[in-house]
Order: sequence, then structure tokens, then C-alpha cells
Amino acid sequence: MITLTTAPAAPLLDRLLAEAARLRPETSPVFAGMAERGEELMRSKSGHVELYAQLKDFPLPVSRDTGTLLYMLARSFGAKSIVEFGTSFGISTLFLAAALRDNGGGRLITTEFEASKVARARANLAEGGLADLVEFRQGDALQTLRADLPEMIDLVLLDGAKPLYGDILALLESRLSAGAFIVADNADYCPEYLAHVRLPANGYLSVPFGDEVELSMRIARCP
Repeated sequence: MITLTTAPAAPLLDRLLAEAARLRPETSPVFAGMAERGEELMRSKSGHVELYAQLKDFPLPVSRDTGTLLYMLARSFGAKSIVEFGTSFGISTLFLAAALRDNGGGRLITTEFEASKVARARANLAEGGLADLVEFRQGDALQTLRADLPEMIDLVLLDGAKPLYGDILALLESRLSAGAFIVADNADYCPEYLAHVRLPANGYLSVPFGDEVELSMRIARCP
């Protein structure tokens, strides 16, 4: 048996994903009031702060399929160091930490702007028995990911503010191991990011994966 499909992680993920399905942002009057500006804010490097502050009580998780993909990718090459941009309630963090547990250990750095979400995520990782594998960093990821990173990073999940995907990748790029995977959720909001990773001259192979994800592989490590 594996961590992902056994207690305590499996029933916890079932519960959290079910709660997330019920607690969708579009059910909120706050979201309805922002509907006309939502896409504009999502794409804006300044407006996203307003948007995510309004949505701080919503989990905004990856799908179960994307979470399972993350687990499978991390397991497939024995990932030991993972960076996650956008912890939210820690659902994706659970999938990634489960993979590290089954790989024999490792370090998962996850960063989240909203302090209340960090608190929820900490509690969920503790309940899942995986908190010892996770380092939580609260604040602006452009600052929290500037220092104290692993020498080599095996896997990156980008699932925070969409306009920052390119900036976050730039912070991590020199640390990516050859063969490292980058999973970008809802990357269709990030045309500049997509242009970068889809150009082989930049050192990546990249393809859309399903309706939600851009899956990229580092094919050359920066000197």
C-alpha cells in the first residue's frame, strides 16, 4: 500500500476535496460582485492581490486528477526536493508530501500569501501525518523563494497568482535539475510564461496536459 491511498492521507483528501467542491468561489456573493473584473484581476500583476484577498476563505485546490499526476511525477524519478507556489489549504501539498514519504523522505517548500490559509494547511498536513516533510513560508513568494533553496529542485508546482508564474520560475530556474518537472495549473492565464517554456531554446519541453495544466520538463540545467 502507498501513503496516497491509505489512512490518514486518503480519507483526509477525500474530505477536503469534497468540501472544496461544495465551497466554490462562484457560490459566494463576493465573487459574484467581482465577476465582471475577475479575469482582469487574474491576469494583472497588481490586481491579483485584491482578487486573492477576497478569496482567502476558499480552498482553490488542484483537481484530484492533477494531484494524482503530481504524486505520480514525484514518485516516477524519486523526487527529493519540491517547491510549491500557492499552498492554499494544503490539498496539493498533501499529494506532494505523500510522494516524498513514499520516496523515503525529502523536503517540500510551500509558500502562501494568506496567513489564514497557512494555518489551515499546517493543520491539514499534521492531520495527514506529513507535516514533518513540509516547510511552510508565509508571504510574498517573490521574497520567500529568494533564499534558502535546495541546491537542486526536482519538481515545481505553480498554483498561486497566475501573473507571477514567469517571475517565480525565474527565481528557481538555476536550481532546476535536468529532467525536473514544472506543473503550472491554469497556465492559460499566463501567455508570457507559456511562451517561455514552450520555446526549446529556453531549455524546456512543454505540452498542455488535460484542460488545466501545462506540463514542462527541464532539458538543460542553467550554467
